[in-house]
Amino acid sequence: MYIVHRIDQWSVEGNDHMVHNLPNEMAENGTDCELPQRRVGSKDQQNGSFLDSSSLSERKRRDREERLALVLWRKPVLTLRYFLLETLITLKEWAWRLWLRRGLVFFLLLVFVFFSVAYSIEGAHQEYVQYLEKRFLWCAYWVGLGILSSVGLGTGLHTFLLYLGPHIASVTLAAYECGSVDFPEPPYPDEIMCPEHEALDGSISLWTIMSKVRLEACMWGAGTAIGELPPYFMARAARLSGADDEDYEEFEEMLEQAENAQDFATRAKLAVQNMVQKVGFFGILACASIPNPLFDLAGITCGHFLVPFWTFFGATLIGKAVIKMHIQKLFVIITFSRHIVEQMVSLIGAVPRVGASLQKPFRDYLEAQRAKLHHRAGEATPAGENWLSWVFEKVVIIMVCYFVCSIINSMAQSYAKRTQQQKSAEEKTQ
Repeated sequence: MYIVHRIDQWSVEGNDHMVHNLPNEMAENGTDCELPQRRVGSKDQQNGSFLDSSSLSERKRRDREERLALVLWRKPVLTLRYFLLETLITLKEWAWRLWLRRGLVFFLLLVFVFFSVAYSIEGAHQEYVQYLEKRFLWCAYWVGLGILSSVGLGTGLHTFLLYLGPHIASVTLAAYECGSVDFPEPPYPDEIMCPEHEALDGSISLWTIMSKVRLEACMWGAGTAIGELPPYFMARAARLSGADDEDYEEFEEMLEQAENAQDFATRAKLAVQNMVQKVGFFGILACASIPNPLFDLAGITCGHFLVPFWTFFGATLIGKAVIKMHIQKLFVIITFSRHIVEQMVSLIGAVPRVGASLQKPFRDYLEAQRAKLHHRAGEATPAGENWLSWVFEKVVIIMVCYFVCSIINSMAQSYAKRTQQQKSAEEKTQ
């Protein structure tokens, strides 16, 4: 009993001692006791930042959806108003940039005045002036069409399908029909006519036709290379200024989703980004050398990672104006060579039931084109228009109108994005 009583007494004394010494130990080890509280506070901060980032991404998503809904067929009045405001802002920015480079502008004006005077004064030099004028306008025409094809205004105008491809096809058909590419100038290139002299049989080769259309094809390719510069400059400026590059953020989100995706389009986007980022000049050259609708991603990637301008533009120019242009040119020339065209028309006639009715307009169109090639100046142009040419003209008009509408939508959405960014900046300063 005595032993049990002493054990109980020691236990009580030990507990009292622990209770009395607990505040002192807590005071001595205050930092250790506060550590769990600090961890909780850090965790709360992390949760707060996570919530802020998630709400920010949600707001960006809503703003993006609101901008995409701003189109002519949904909100015509607001879209036109935003388009006009964005146009005025853009003109003001261009005027300011020209004023900052007023020395270069003044020099170009002097050059223009010099050529205007040389153009108006009669003399032996007029032959060379007219030749240079014709070549300059011809090259500028195709460069402009190339820029419209890839500059990113709206949906882009498919000028290869609408202009360059048909031009190469017309030259190919005329070369095989006339046996020569020495078309009279004028009216070439506005109109193609066979030369008066008899050509030797078999004198037309693939290389001859490619040489005939090389200038316009290369100028169109150079225009497409120039049209790829805006995404590069915008991504580069956003990276240097430290501003949020929303286009690249969308691109990164797409890449994160693409890592586990299996569809061809998403995997192709990922392949373009990896090739440009890891291989550099030759990666850009490879992407630009093939018909690649995803090349805008290459421009955004190069601009974001501050790839030097001449590395990007040099590879793009060589790829689009030299390599890809010869591939496309070769494809069109082979497709519209005489024996291929005759085989395609014969295959159309072999379609059961409707083959003969489908074949007739194609044969009539080809016969009309042959008649136009052999008519002489001063003669009445043979009437050869049929429903094929009528349909093609209407398709061109529809595509041009849709392109104009897409430009209006794109500029209106740019102004909406501008206002959203200003509103967000004002909220941050408050």
